Amino acid sequence: MSVVTTREIPRNYWWLVLLRGIISVLFGIVAIVWPGPTLLFLIYLFGAYVLIDGITAVVVAFQERNVYSRWWVVLIGGIAGIILGLLVFFWPGETALVLLFLIAAWAIVTGIFEVIAAFVVPPGVGIEWALIAGGVISILLGVVLFFIPGASLLAFVWLIGIFSLIYGVVLIVRAFQFRRLLKA
Repeated sequence: MSVVTTREIPRNYWWLVLLRGIISVLFGIVAIVWPGPTLLFLIYLFGAYVLIDGITAVVVAFQERNVYSRWWVVLIGGIAGIILGLLVFFWPGETALVLLFLIAAWAIVTGIFEVIAAFVVPPGVGIEWALIAGGVISILLGVVLFFIPGASLLAFVWLIGIFSLIYGVVLIVRAFQFRRLLKA
C-alpha cells in the first residue's frame, strides 16, 4: 500500500480538477442560455440511469436466485426501473411535470408539519419562529410549483445552471492553486 502525500495530489490531478471546472462552467452556460433543451437532456439522463439500473438489477436477480432467497424482490425492483426508464423516454414532458408535482407536494406537506411542530415543541426552546418561517416558505414554494409549473421548471434549470457556473469557477481556481503548489 502506497501513501499519497498532499503534494502528490495536485501534481497528479490538478488538470482533472481544471477539466471538471471547465465542463461545469460550460454546462452552466448551456443551462442558463438554453434551459428547455437542458431540461430535456436531464430528463433523458435520468431515464437512461433508471433504465440501466433496472437492467442491472434484473441481471443481478437472476444471477443470485440460487443464493438469495428473496431474489424476486430485486427482480421486481429491476422490472419497475426498466418500465420507469421507458416511460421517461416516451413521455419526457410528463416525467418533468410529475417530478415537479411530487416535489411541490413534498414541500407543502413538509411545510405544514413544520408549522404544526412549532406549536408542539416545548415552550422556551426558541425555535418556534424558525419552524413557522421554514414551514411557510416550504408551503409557498409548493404552491408556486403547483400553479406555475412551466416557469418553475425553467427556474429550476436556471438554478442548476447558476450553481454549475459558480462551482465550475471554484474548481478552476482550485486547479490553478494546485498547480501553483507544484512550483513552490
